Amino acid sequence: MKDMAELIDGKQIAKTLRAKVKEQATYLSEQGVTPGLAVILVGDDPASQIYVRNKERAAEKAGVQAQTIRYDATITEAELLQKVATLNADPAIDAILVQSPLPEHINEQHLQEAITPEKDVDGFHPENVGKLFANRHEYFPIANTPRGVMTMLQHEQVDLYGKTAVVIGRSILVGKPMFSLLEAADASVSLLHRHTPDDVRHTMLQQADVIVVAAGVPKLITANDVKPGAVVIDVGINRMEDGHLEGDVDFEAVEPIASKITPVPGGVGPMTIATLLETTVELAARHHDVELEAGWQNI
Repeated sequence: MKDMAELIDGKQIAKTLRAKVKEQATYLSEQGVTPGLAVILVGDDPASQIYVRNKERAAEKAGVQAQTIRYDATITEAELLQKVATLNADPAIDAILVQSPLPEHINEQHLQEAITPEKDVDGFHPENVGKLFANRHEYFPIANTPRGVMTMLQHEQVDLYGKTAVVIGRSILVGKPMFSLLEAADASVSLLHRHTPDDVRHTMLQQADVIVVAAGVPKLITANDVKPGAVVIDVGINRMEDGHLEGDVDFEAVEPIASKITPVPGGVGPMTIATLLETTVELAARHHDVELEAGWQNI
């Protein structure tokens, strides 16, 4: 009988990364710099409220000065854009984040484009997205969830060179930047989505050494989709009717087949906030022209 897959413990990896972030935040403080993160929250979406609270707590523990700017859902897009402009010009703010979702009357893309690229902690500004797709060899912020996945793969010593990878989901939050990061690591990458025919998806998944799923469909990936020994990263977080969380991967079915797999919850989720703090510290260092300690991100 085959051993179960090795669980990739996102909680533990994130804990280690947050400790590294705290060390660098302390180092910056010694240079007279306090990393500043501004979070804009519009409306009263319960999930957003919880997520922002988690960010605030994690930031405080890591030595990052986070401020949440709350607005009623009736705020206009013009008023929000004016606030972004104010934050862009504020020397105490190094990173700006607009929490999704936003009310229907506000164009999220307009806000993403309004944040100066140097403070774009989410990596969604077109300039930063373009640098990622162009594989530019310079620093720029990268979407936090895909970057967190890459940190996990590196921590687990998953060799991507020459490997076959499949990404399911093509959002700008996960799928597209994930494709670019895997490609930059010299993997051969395929990007699949809801319009990919089932037989094509199945065939490509069966050939994949690494699978990253961010489709938002509970248990989309089954045992028949995964070849023995594949590394499976489940980005999906789906709240079911009874309240429990389910990933995009049928965990019980796939675990005996994969070599490594992330659980839901406790896999990719914790890495997103840890990576957000990592990026905030980097942006603060660049904003104030302070060089962080060499190799600090090695975990």
